[in-house]
Amino acid sequence: MNVDYTSYPYPSQRMPVFARNVVATSQPLAAQAGLEMLRKGGNAIDAAVATAAALTVVEPTSNGIGSDNFALIWAGGGLHGMNASGRAPIAFDISKFDGMDQIPTRGWGGVTTPGAVSGWVLAHEQFGSLPFETVLEPAISYAREGFIVSPETGSGWSRSQRAYRDFRAWQETFAPGGRTPRIGEVFRSHGHADTLQKIAETKGEAFYRGEVARRIADASATEGGMLGLEDLERHRADWV
Repeated sequence: MNVDYTSYPYPSQRMPVFARNVVATSQPLAAQAGLEMLRKGGNAIDAAVATAAALTVVEPTSNGIGSDNFALIWAGGGLHGMNASGRAPIAFDISKFDGMDQIPTRGWGGVTTPGAVSGWVLAHEQFGSLPFETVLEPAISYAREGFIVSPETGSGWSRSQRAYRDFRAWQETFAPGGRTPRIGEVFRSHGHADTLQKIAETKGEAFYRGEVARRIADASATEGGMLGLEDLERHRADWV
């Protein structure tokens, strides 16, 4: 196929710009986190992990530390598949879902072991080049120093507050003072920054076998969830 990049038969004049490196995300601040890793001499995996961590801060309506993680990585002349999805809790009891025709979308009933952090760690250990703490620096900075809430994220944030009005912890974390941040406001989350800092310093150990893990397990027990400390301790991401 022949392509003429100088020909653009459309009213707008957005021309292609080529560079050595590209980071594509749904949020420009997250893309900048990835580009920062590349400018520091890191590789694509450093950039991907930095971007993923940053998205949990600047776009919490679609990304979270408690989510799952999958990756297809081409490196060393081969394709590597990573599964960092969480398993069902050891205490899982199907009888709790009697009368339901689908997994609950809210509450602790449908919660599995969060795997995203383990995916960051595994991908970085295998293929990253920069120190893990360096890779998480942009996300920690956004959380601690603040970021401007974008229009799409702000709209989704407001909708989420209504959807999760009965979840006190969500309201305290994402709607301090009783409301979500407005579009264009600067939002800071020191608790999020502290959690990411612990993850960075321990390469995820704090999240699965340390202070953060204990807090997750305690919250689950308080709310009647099935996820326990042993689930977090036993979790491992896999190459498939």
